[in-house]
Amino acid sequence: MKPYTTFTAQAENVNRSRSVESVVKGTATSDGAGVKLTRVLTSNLQQRLDPFLMLDNFGTDNPDDYIGGFPDHPHRGFETVTYMIAGRMRHRDSAGNEGLLQNGGVQWMTAGRGLVHSELPEQEQGRMEGFQLWLNLPAKDKMTNPRYRDIQSQDIPELHLDNGVVARVIAGSSHGLAGAVQRDITNPLYIDIHFEGPGSFEQRLPASSNAFIYVYRGEVQIDDQSVASQRMAILGNETEADGVVVRAQGPARALLIAGEPLNEPIAQHGPFVMNTTQELYQAVADFQAGKFHQIG
Repeated sequence: MKPYTTFTAQAENVNRSRSVESVVKGTATSDGAGVKLTRVLTSNLQQRLDPFLMLDNFGTDNPDDYIGGFPDHPHRGFETVTYMIAGRMRHRDSAGNEGLLQNGGVQWMTAGRGLVHSELPEQEQGRMEGFQLWLNLPAKDKMTNPRYRDIQSQDIPELHLDNGVVARVIAGSSHGLAGAVQRDITNPLYIDIHFEGPGSFEQRLPASSNAFIYVYRGEVQIDDQSVASQRMAILGNETEADGVVVRAQGPARALLIAGEPLNEPIAQHGPFVMNTTQELYQAVADFQAGKFHQIG
């Protein structure tokens, strides 16, 4: 039994919910060695959803769509957060870290000044489904030392509300329950909300934060607007709203993600995210010079 099932939730009443500013479908693409996925948060939304840079959703029962995985590739200047719903994927990086990402687990990697890593399936059949979120680092932390944390499913705190809703708190806090990860400056909130039937979930949000919801099962309603499965709802930044209320009429699952914007320039070239073009040139040069150190 998870230790968090006995947690007594504090009321998180929202007086006025944020509205849905727009709904995003996402773009089918592939990455790594041909892994098929849907890119939901794309580069044109980076300023609007600052500090978040990207959200990918992968999910398939066909091994041909994921078997190649993500071989050695570099990163600099941000954090990657991989949340696995189903499947098994092995992480290795040039800082010497290794971990097995599996059902319900999270891999939180701070690329910082740069590392090379791989994410390869440890299965040849069955379903693989999950998400990868890119969280920007402030300018002062972009060249920090790389870090890696492997969080197993049982180590993610869960809220079990009286109305039957379950919320897995990956980052930030909800209803008085601290999530598995805390970050200053951007203060990210990352919650996986499970509706087993009709119900509602309320989450207070700072007026200054940017927020969105991605529905990956069923359908939810936000301020009387329906959001279908495989759709991202960008939440408005109304100053009078003090949070968001998410409702469902039946079984549904959705990610609620929010954070404080950095309001800094974003310069990106593939897997490098810095603040200036010159910093990007330096990142490419450092990688080509072997300063990220290849795996092995």
